[in-house]
Formats: sequence, structure tokens, C-alpha cells
Amino acid sequence: MQNKINLLKRYCLWGITLSVLTPFSAVATKISFNEFCAQFVGQWTGDAAKVGEIPRKVTTTGLCSHDQRQLILSVSVGTRAPYSETWWFREQGEQVLLTYYDGISQEKQQVFSLYRKNGDYSLLGEGVVNARSALIQLYFQTQPSSSQHNAWQWTQNIQYLDDDVDRYQLFRGIEMTPVTPSQ
Repeated sequence: MQNKINLLKRYCLWGITLSVLTPFSAVATKISFNEFCAQFVGQWTGDAAKVGEIPRKVTTTGLCSHDQRQLILSVSVGTRAPYSETWWFREQGEQVLLTYYDGISQEKQQVFSLYRKNGDYSLLGEGVVNARSALIQLYFQTQPSSSQHNAWQWTQNIQYLDDDVDRYQLFRGIEMTPVTPSQ
């Protein structure tokens, strides 16, 4: 009996996952990692905060490997190491493996699928947030910029699978305005 219940739960979980991802996937295009990687080379500044926190100024630096199969985004607040984060994205076949390290906690890994819609990028995956199963979205939305480099609004969104809310909730946001070199 317990096996049937577990199987039913698993089918429900997959049904929910498909119903949530299908609308986005239907209007977005799955893309190769090298296109995404090339967009995030440079340095940006802006505010960042989790929901309910006071925004802090951060600097985001992006480095893409020569073969465009790896991207490192470093998010720093001032020079204090505990507030720096490393987001290491790596192409793995048709998926993207992310290794995240904040200088304090144990590093975390997550697998995502990568999509593009109207110049915006979305990485979608399934994982655990706050000890709850969740769909995770890293969304990079283009913003108007007077620079030759794109400005971005990077939001980290979650949708708990054990919740009745059928949309993503904002977890954290990072503004990315291009830093112009000193003259």
C-alpha cells in the first residue's frame, strides 16, 4: 500500500513539474550554453537583496572560458570574503551544472536546463530550498543600458512543490548595471 502511495506522489510531482515548466518551455527556446556564457563577460554593479532584506551594493564579475563551456559569476559586497559568492556554471551535454559557494556554507550543486525568450535567459531546475522540494529559476532579464554591454536584472525564484501557489516567488534579486572603465 505504501508503495502505491509513494508512486502516486511521484506521479503528482511530475505532473506538477510538467504543468509548471510547459508554459515557459512552450514559448521559450532551449539554447546552447556558449550563447549564454558570452553575454556575461564583464563587470556590473547594483543592489542585491533577498526578500525582506535591506538591499546592499554589490559588484558582479563574469568570466567565460575560452571554449565558452564554463562561466564564473562572482558576486561581492565590498572586500569582506564572507559576503562573496561564486556561481560556477558548466555545460554538461544539454544541461548546465551549477556549483554555488558563498564562503561559509558547504558548496551546493544544481542541474538546470537553459532557455531564451526575447533576449532574456532562464535556467530551470528542480532542487531543495529551505529543506523543501522546489522548482528553481535563475532569470536574467535584459534592462535598458547606455553601455555597449547589457544591463541585467538577475532574479532567483522558487516554487515550492508542496505549496498551493502555482507561480514562482522571488527569493532574491541582483541588479547588474555595466561598469564603465575609467577614462
